[in-house]
Amino acid sequence: MRITQGAFSYLADLSDEEIEKQIQYALDNDWPLSVEFTDDPHPRNTYWDMWGLPMFDLRDAAGVLLEVNECRKAYPNHYVRINAYDARLGRQTTALSFIVNRPAEEPGFRLTRHETSDRRIQYTTHAYATDNPAGRRYASNR
Repeated sequence: MRITQGAFSYLADLSDEEIEKQIQYALDNDWPLSVEFTDDPHPRNTYWDMWGLPMFDLRDAAGVLLEVNECRKAYPNHYVRINAYDARLGRQTTALSFIVNRPAEEPGFRLTRHETSDRRIQYTTHAYATDNPAGRRYASNR
């Protein structure tokens, strides 16, 4: 099962050249960038670990890609994403977010159905990867 979060998630993985073009697009729009990683990509897990600080003053797409590649090297079996922020409305708003690295094997999620009062149905998701402890959630980490 392929995790689909952020822009481009239904497409094939982007090449470094394509990633650099998206980074340049964000920089051309004056959107600062940050790099984040996680081994728990649950849809409600919006707080991924940040790789370094947001790059508010970096204007070079190659520099951002260098940080992405350093994060990939440090966490090859994690999800890595780039976030671009738009502060034009006076608050930090995510203008663009996309995954740039994923583990070789993505075990997916289980959807559990719960019947409650008055014939209502509730659903919860469970990530199979979280059956293992943090840092060992993917087969290639074992």
